[in-house]
Amino acid sequence: MTLTCVSDAPDEQESDTELAARFTRETQPLFDVLHRGARRLTRTEADAEDLLQDTLLHAYTGFRKFRAGTNLNAWLFRIMYNRWVSNHRGKQRRPAEVAVEEITDRDLARAATHQSGGLRSAEAEVLSTVADPEVTDALAELPDGFTEAMFYAYVEGYTYAETAAIMDIPMGTVMSRVSRGRQRLRTSLAPLERRIA
Repeated sequence: MTLTCVSDAPDEQESDTELAARFTRETQPLFDVLHRGARRLTRTEADAEDLLQDTLLHAYTGFRKFRAGTNLNAWLFRIMYNRWVSNHRGKQRRPAEVAVEEITDRDLARAATHQSGGLRSAEAEVLSTVADPEVTDALAELPDGFTEAMFYAYVEGYTYAETAAIMDIPMGTVMSRVSRGRQRLRTSLAPLERRIA
């Protein structure tokens, strides 16, 4: 599915009101698909709404520079993905917040012995949603970037060019990662297929 911005080149003298109207007109048809993407990334409705709002805010601030005729959908998804990664990293660095009145001596003792590495990575979150442990293990064995490329190309249905734009990598890299990822999954899951058959 390729959606392109159909407006003429933005006028350098475009007023803020005209820019806001053009932004609304061109992005509003994409709200549903953007919300689904945000929901998939965040896994909760409230966080998805926050991510979508943050994405649209950042997109609006850079909308004067958006080139007419380019893929608005991929541009917005790239902004969403970048905002999600930034927010996810920020949460990992932030210490847990708890009301002081709710902390007991037992909680303090437990926290002193806890050696957590922080929140789980985004990849670990995605892999935990896959039901079959063999598939989860096979996906976890893929090198960095392979899972994301396969997700955008197969699950979300983006073209290789759109996936490349979203991930900010060359299209050839996407094609290579998808092809090699498929091949590695096929090899890893071959014993499972023999057991089912």
